[in-house]
Amino acid sequence: MAHFAKIDDDNLILAVHCVDNHNLLDENNEEQELLGQQYLQTHSNWPAEKWIQTSYNLNFRINFAQLGGTWDATNNMFWPAKPYPSWVKNVSAKEWQSPVGDAPDLTEEQISQNNALTHLWFYNWNEDNGRWDLTDDNL
Repeated sequence: MAHFAKIDDDNLILAVHCVDNHNLLDENNEEQELLGQQYLQTHSNWPAEKWIQTSYNLNFRINFAQLGGTWDATNNMFWPAKPYPSWVKNVSAKEWQSPVGDAPDLTEEQISQNNALTHLWFYNWNEDNGRWDLTDDNL
């Protein structure tokens, strides 16, 4: 199965549809995105150029298209929905980033406790305070 994202004029992903692979095959039996786009236009009455192929296995276009995400034609990739209002796109890393960077690393002791299943240490983004908060879910 091939997957296609249906996008609007603002490149917002409205839906993701499956198309049988045989609908993408050209005369040389090779898959062509354009054929899938034309198939979807015919069967959905949505313009062909507003159907963008996405890879469930992440073989191309970085991320699998998701509802609420966006299509970025400039970088030939799908962006997931913005996780928090303060986060920004880091195009070189191809991911959303907090305004203060990545979460801090766990200490060796915290990692050891996680591995021993006595605690579950992890960082959560705190949008109200603009920082990473360490959380301990005792197991």
